[in-house]
Amino acid sequence: MSTDNETLYVQRDQPAGVPPLSLTGERTLPDVPEENYWYRRHLVVYEWIAARVRGLRVIDMASGEGYGADVLAGSAASVIGVEANPEAFEHARARYPRVRFERDLVETFSAPADAVVFLQTIEHLQDPGGTLDHFAGLVGERGTVFLSTPNVLTLAPKGAERSDNPWHVHEYRPEEFEQLCRAHFSHVEMHGLFHARKLRAHELALRLGWDRAHAALGVTRRFYDWFTPAIDVRDFALRAAPQADMRRALDLIAVCRP
Repeated sequence: MSTDNETLYVQRDQPAGVPPLSLTGERTLPDVPEENYWYRRHLVVYEWIAARVRGLRVIDMASGEGYGADVLAGSAASVIGVEANPEAFEHARARYPRVRFERDLVETFSAPADAVVFLQTIEHLQDPGGTLDHFAGLVGERGTVFLSTPNVLTLAPKGAERSDNPWHVHEYRPEEFEQLCRAHFSHVEMHGLFHARKLRAHELALRLGWDRAHAALGVTRRFYDWFTPAIDVRDFALRAAPQADMRRALDLIAVCRP
């Protein structure tokens, strides 16, 4: 469900005048069938947040390709997408006209907001605490900051301390991520993202030896050419969970209030 050489892949079927982005591994993209697992894994969190920011002023920090900011704009009163990368910024501005995009750093961009959304990016930061303090200042006493990060316990290969993602500065265990959030916010709710439906079935099949079976049958390429593009948001479950279960979560989601 991931690619060995992600730079080979470029977005397909973009609207006229929208420059397609290449998949580098730094951010996920829609419209790349081989990337669909990761895109849906991120999209489900944006959709969950969108239901909680109805009628609010929202800033989507590190908005990347822009699809998440556009999802938020379906319910929020207004959305600003903040992105430093020039190619991603130009792509997002051309593709998602109902969102206002600003090219800036998440550490310095400032605008009044009821909610700040910062997904799958805190692991890239040298000074996560300073950035969280900045976000808390933007939303004030009554606002909310939504954060997510991959769980290193399920992201890293078995027995490894971290993944091989070259853009990650620090990868968090559930307790580390919660401690970081509680150091900067008075109220923190923790949630986890888990496999469901056919991804859960695939997970169980792997435990029973599916990797050996599809290789022996010679159907690896054909199976995953079908399976990966077929994944959708219903194949993930986002929920609060006991600490022991959070260790199995794919991604860690924190809802933080000053």
